[in-house]
Parts: sequence; structure tokens; C-alpha cells
Amino acid sequence: MAHRPETIADVADVDLTGKHALVTGSTSGIGSETALALGRLGADVMVHGRDAEAGENVVDELTEMGRNSTFIKADFASVGEVRALAASVREWTDELDILHNNAGGLFREGRVTEIGVEYTFHINHLSPYLLTVELLSTLSDDARIITTSSGAHQGISLDFEAVRSVDSYSGFEAYQRSKLANVQFAAELARRLKRTDRSITSNSFHPGAIPASGFGRFLPGPLPRLLSALDLLPMTTSVAEGAATAVYLAASPRVDGMSGRYFADRDAWSLFGGRTQSGNYGPREPSKAARDRTTQRRLWMWSAELLNIDEPLADDADDADL
Repeated sequence: MAHRPETIADVADVDLTGKHALVTGSTSGIGSETALALGRLGADVMVHGRDAEAGENVVDELTEMGRNSTFIKADFASVGEVRALAASVREWTDELDILHNNAGGLFREGRVTEIGVEYTFHINHLSPYLLTVELLSTLSDDARIITTSSGAHQGISLDFEAVRSVDSYSGFEAYQRSKLANVQFAAELARRLKRTDRSITSNSFHPGAIPASGFGRFLPGPLPRLLSALDLLPMTTSVAEGAATAVYLAASPRVDGMSGRYFADRDAWSLFGGRTQSGNYGPREPSKAARDRTTQRRLWMWSAELLNIDEPLADDADDADL
């Protein structure tokens, strides 16, 4: 129990009874750990992924806790399936209190999706963007939106042309761009939500380097085996520790009203001279590119164009704030 995400995040005494949560990519890794932790705190949880058997296993665990849970299969490379997922959420609950945009990955092969967008960028950014937009009217007035990013967003800028092509494709650079977009999306969403009469918050976070998360299966050559070996080292982040940051953002009263911020995993941050005290989850400063408001706004509008939808929250945006 001491290694459960809610205990690590110091929120084990928080009661989420009556709350409804959607955790995307929750059939394994930090997604499943987050879903189960929220269930133990009392929340009803919708599980999402592509592996139906794994998803039903997570649902079974949540059901055994007495939670209302269901699994929805949806491929994030498909605009239609993301919209169908949102429709399923609306059928499942009238009010969604926690939206954890977690599904994503790093992919070796360069390819484009049905709308002509590079696969990694589409799955890691465009689909969470679309899902969030589709669920805006279903979110409760004090809902929390949490987006899984990565420290890999450092050291790259957002090249809008690169996400339309797979020429000179680099899987890791594509991943970096998508994780940068996650931070920018969460910040822009937070700013636009502040112009409404609702108290919905939006934050992103880096869960740490997690060898046991399954992330390494996407890496080329011998790197998956190397990453697995790193799991034996004491300074790496466990899956439960990675999920703890998400659970903290979903449940802790310490982040009430806090929005548009980027959080870093406690243990990963302490390796670089940051805090070491358990439970002190203050926000961190992302890269300079991630903080660029002009690019944040451009990404927001450009994402809507790629998806062929009207600009979300456009009427609520104030040029002075953007």
C-alpha cells in the first residue's frame, strides 16, 4: 500500500466518491495505475485503450472495488473513433470531473494518418485536443483536465511543417514535438477556460523516466533492452511513482484553482537538484518554447484547422490574454 500512487502523492485520505473520471490509455502503465488509484479514492472510472482484454481486466478490478466502470476501445489515430469515445463518455455520465489525457507513444515508423498528419503528433496531441473539445460541455464546472507530457519536450521547437510530413523522420524528434505540443495545449486551454464562467483547470506533467511502463518497446535497436535494465537502478521512476503525479493533480486540494502549469515527477526532479520532500508537488518551469504564448495560440488554431472544426472557445478568448 505504501507504494500506491495515492499514498506517494499524499492524497490517500481524499474522497472522490461521486466523481467521474476518464483516463485514456489506461489498459497498462501509468494510465492503469492512475485509473485504479482514482477508483480506490472512490471515483467511477471509464477505461480506454486498444487492448480489450487488458481494458476489461482493469474494469474488473474497479468493479470489485464497487466502482461504476466500463471499457471503451478507440484508436487515437482515427478522428471518428475519438469522437465515438467522447459520445460514449456523454452516454456514461452527465458530468465528467476528471479528464486525464494520457494515451500516446513513441513510434519507430514514419507514417501519416487519414487526415495527412504525422502519426505521433496526431495520437499524442491532436486526439487529446479533439477529445477535450468534444467533452467541454460534459465537464463539470470544477473539472480537472490533466495531460501527460514529458521532459522530452525540452530542446525542440514546434515545426508546423514537420508534422505534415515523414521526410527525414526521427521517431524521437516526433515524440519531442508532440510532448511540447502537450504542454502548449494545456497552457492555452487553461488561459481560454479562464475567460469562461467555469472553474475548470488544465495542467500538464512529466511523469519521469519509467522503464517498466512499456514505453521502451517503441525504441529502435537494443534500446528497449537497455531501458528494461535501467529498471533495476534505484534512481529510475516506478510506474506507481509516475502515476502519482497524475493522481495528485486529479485529487489534491493543494492544486484547487491552479491551472496552466507544468508539473514534474518528484523523484525525477530531485535527481537534478530539485525538491526531495514527499508530497511537495510544486509546478516547474517548462522550456522557453513551451512558454511561448504566440506559438501556443497558433497551435490551438492550427489544430482546429487540421481537424476541420471551428476554433474552440474562440468567443471566450481575449487577444490581450493570448
